Amino acid sequence: MKLMLGFMWLLHWLPLPLLGRFGDAVGSLLFLVMRPRRHIALTNLRLCLPELSEAERVAIAHRHFQAYSRSVWERGILWWASEARLRRLITIEPGAVPVDEMTAKPTILLCPHFVCLDVAGASIAMVASASSMYVTQKNATFDKVLRAGRARFKPVKLFTRQDGIKPILRALRDKLPYFMLPDMDFGDKDAEFVPFFGVEAATLTATARIAATTGAQVMPVIATFLPNYQGWRVKFYPVWDNYPGPDMVAATRRMNEFIEERVRESPAEYFWTHKRFKTRPNGEPSLYSKN
Repeated sequence: MKLMLGFMWLLHWLPLPLLGRFGDAVGSLLFLVMRPRRHIALTNLRLCLPELSEAERVAIAHRHFQAYSRSVWERGILWWASEARLRRLITIEPGAVPVDEMTAKPTILLCPHFVCLDVAGASIAMVASASSMYVTQKNATFDKVLRAGRARFKPVKLFTRQDGIKPILRALRDKLPYFMLPDMDFGDKDAEFVPFFGVEAATLTATARIAATTGAQVMPVIATFLPNYQGWRVKFYPVWDNYPGPDMVAATRRMNEFIEERVRESPAEYFWTHKRFKTRPNGEPSLYSKN
């Protein structure tokens, strides 16, 4: 792992167009050799985008592997490049990170699993402290570098799932924005089966429940690639009106609908290699088994 991190450090000095093309090449290779992950991605795409032809879904899956690879190698820029370089490469919409709005009251920064999500985190960390849920990495060296990279500009509070919800609630009540990744399958605990692209998906209701408990506003933020390897775009969306309302399941469905709309805008950049439909209702068979 130290050799890998050293290689990433060396590559981060490259101009982004060269680094991006290197990431694409590695992603194309991974698409060929990582058959189990390719199967997961194509299964997800068949479930979520049945209106497309198989050739179109294969093309999206291929581009996704390229995008995911790029995001990994380009993470070196987020961890080690100068703040000035990052500011040149990150385009913020609607013009600047809305720091005043996100710190005036408790704020959940809703960030779905697009491959550039760490760019969204970096854009915020350069101007404001925040908190987020964090999965401890198995490799201690990588874990240390990852934590340092995410907190190198402003103090960041990183909680684990084992910490529970209380530290998150305290951080929000202290008006520390909470960077929330809401759209992975963690099983049926604290989740409801809510449609995602028309397929029942075990979806955490935490966004709605935390907003209801703390009175937090929900502000979505999504990072995507700019064209031609010119950097990244981070878009802050307007705060959701009347969220979550009295029905937590309906609020969770509203969240999924928003994510669906964003996925259709940048389909290759969503995290298709995750088993989003791994947990099935009422003992239904796996959607990922090979016939």
